[in-house]
Amino acid sequence: MLVKYGQVIIDNRASQVDKPFTYIIDEDLIDVVKEGMRVIVPFGQGNKLIKGIVIEILDEVESEFKLKKILDVLDDKPLISKELIDLSKWMKENYLSTYFDALQQVLPPGDYKEVNTYIEAIDNSIYEGLSKNELMIINLLKTKGKILLDDLKKEVKITGINRILNELEDKKLIQTTIEIKTSVEKKMEKWIKLTDREKTLCEILEEINKGATKQREIIKFLYDVQDISFKDFSKKMNASSYSIKSLENKGLIKLYEKEVKRNPIKKEIKEYKKHILFPSQRNVFQRIKNSFHGKDKSNKFLIHGVTGSGKTEIYLQLVEEMMDLGKDSIILVPEISLTPQTIDRFVGRFGDQVAVLHSRLSYGERFDEWRKIKEGKVKIAIGARSAVFAPFKNLGLIIIDEEHESTYKSSQNPKYHAVEVAKKRVDLEKGFLVLGSATPSLDTYYECMKGNITLLELKERINNHLLPQIKVIDMREELNKGNTSIFSEELFNSLKENLSRGKQSILFLNRRGFSTFVSCRKCGYVVKCNYCDISMTYHRNKNKLRCHYCGLAINPPNICPVCKSKYIKYFGIGTEKVEDFTKKLFPQAKVARMDMDTTSKKGSHEAILEDMKSGKIDILIGTQMISKGLDFQNVTLVGIIAADTTLNLPDFRSPERTFQLITQVAGRAGRGYNDGKVILQTYDPNHYSIIFSKDHDYTSFYNTEIKLREEFLYPPFVELISIIVYGHDNVKVETISKEIYNLIKGGIYWLDEEEMNKYLIGPYPAPLEKINNNFRWQILIKSHKKDIDSLKSLIKGVCINNEYKLNTEGIKISIDVNPNSIL
Repeated sequence: MLVKYGQVIIDNRASQVDKPFTYIIDEDLIDVVKEGMRVIVPFGQGNKLIKGIVIEILDEVESEFKLKKILDVLDDKPLISKELIDLSKWMKENYLSTYFDALQQVLPPGDYKEVNTYIEAIDNSIYEGLSKNELMIINLLKTKGKILLDDLKKEVKITGINRILNELEDKKLIQTTIEIKTSVEKKMEKWIKLTDREKTLCEILEEINKGATKQREIIKFLYDVQDISFKDFSKKMNASSYSIKSLENKGLIKLYEKEVKRNPIKKEIKEYKKHILFPSQRNVFQRIKNSFHGKDKSNKFLIHGVTGSGKTEIYLQLVEEMMDLGKDSIILVPEISLTPQTIDRFVGRFGDQVAVLHSRLSYGERFDEWRKIKEGKVKIAIGARSAVFAPFKNLGLIIIDEEHESTYKSSQNPKYHAVEVAKKRVDLEKGFLVLGSATPSLDTYYECMKGNITLLELKERINNHLLPQIKVIDMREELNKGNTSIFSEELFNSLKENLSRGKQSILFLNRRGFSTFVSCRKCGYVVKCNYCDISMTYHRNKNKLRCHYCGLAINPPNICPVCKSKYIKYFGIGTEKVEDFTKKLFPQAKVARMDMDTTSKKGSHEAILEDMKSGKIDILIGTQMISKGLDFQNVTLVGIIAADTTLNLPDFRSPERTFQLITQVAGRAGRGYNDGKVILQTYDPNHYSIIFSKDHDYTSFYNTEIKLREEFLYPPFVELISIIVYGHDNVKVETISKEIYNLIKGGIYWLDEEEMNKYLIGPYPAPLEKINNNFRWQILIKSHKKDIDSLKSLIKGVCINNEYKLNTEGIKISIDVNPNSIL
């Protein structure tokens, strides 16, 4: 008897069963079961029926156990492609995650077990030459309409039904759709149509009294338009409920409920016309296009273009080129605040060929968009990090805008980086990757220098617009002059002048809230979160102290809880305080704030950006949400309140982040026909990241920073793995951390004692020692690429599989490969 074997991942999060289980695929299912399909299998000693997903099919296996059989198949076609399964396997190994967590990224949004397959007959088909079983299925579908695949199997009870359904679908006699069970109700609308389409118009009109003019008008209208939503019908016909009820009673029309797909794009978007490329843009576009057509072997590119150099238009034309080749494209943007303008441009150019994927969509919207991509109804997907997994069948291009952004790194397992995943995916699918940034990450630029990525440069803004002039203000000198204000004299005067000229301004501070901490001036006590080792931030609009790590909110104290002094005071500034101060200085100005506190409601980002675009806001104050991608023609002034915020963090990427933030925020100025100006306030004007950002000099910054990274053994010269051990019992956390450290140290046979001290650091209390009532200890491990697989295997054995039987009850371990930050 002919059999094959399926490797199945079962629906169980327990680490002991996080591996593929082998099942027999019987002869009657051999042509039906495919990789990426969900199946029913018996599991465990009690042979409990459980759902799983097939990740590989083998012709032969060696097993010392008696194998069980796959009992049933839940899908008529794979939920995920072989390429996406291979991608998830790679993620599991690369990021040291479980099979289940890695597969979850490529499966439909929500719980994959709740996805259902529906079958329906296609109308107006000719059913000739069909077998008895095929006709039985067709007749049942015509009688019952759309039916659940499971219910169809129960009704007809035919052996090999999956194969028959596949043949009927190939003949285009039936169609299948997938839906997901959700607490979100389907969006239903009332529709109206003629009851009997077989009759001629004259035959229908004969049944209506000639004096019933309105009823006759309704019939004529419906005869021409087929069916229509009742909402649109009411607008066009202005019919009374009496006329509609009369026709319904005569059996001539039918009112019914119809499912309407949710549309995440709530507004009307204007056409975004194709622009003629400037010579610099055309050179970049042509070089990438040549690769599409096989004239160049490169498949990965970095467009290093200054802010305002026209990268987006190149993206749009590359996507158009892909569509002409019959291929699909994914466009990633770093944050939701960036997405509205990107959506406007892509939808304005490509209309209903675009799907939108991001976390702010409702559960139903996300699944609808995923299904549109899966069913081939769109050619383009735009979204944040997770859109890199969009289930296109014919993927040709992935574009990652602002590729340097930290939001492309996931903080949840598997802790993947979208740029790394995109590189792997285009290799698996023989596609192309285009990265874009004015401030590329050092890792990406280093890959360009090594020749692994092709570097393409746009050194000037389009239309020959100048980059904004950046003026650095030493805030220590302001203090010496007696100015204790948030604003330097230069920034105040520039804001005043900009308002008088009717121009818009942006003020940037990467810290929200009113005051960054509350302290007693007598004894030095600082109000900290009870559950985190973090000072609490004062939010004046709600008169609360809030922890930005765990969300705890408390009332601010009137007296010091330690020394009972009344000298309790608010220190530091946040965006809320800047907003308050700006409104007092410029009462006539229209001031708005854009940060996590003002954009928590759905649609709030878009509303603020729309107000800015239409000129309803004079001064926009914000955090890093406003630092990138926003294109407002009337913004001529940007004020950076405190450039040192990121510079002073104890993290090896701090100088890089500071340079990127300053350059990106500065790039919001002077994008129209007026020159831009940037006022950069700092207490450290001689730091190299400040000096080079002032001159828009990425190359000098890169050359300086890359030498420091090499000297101190940081990426891109080594791989970095951070292990955080955490739990409520600090003593036990420390003990387990030291045990893990000793086991890893004992297993790293490729380093001598001197090297060990450089490459294995810790265990120490983490820089953020306590978060959400969990004490945190950290081990940092550096590794050269040649040793990384051995190191990962060692860490997996110690930390994931617990091969050394450590007592980890009450302890959790977080492993992050090449973390964004070591805080």
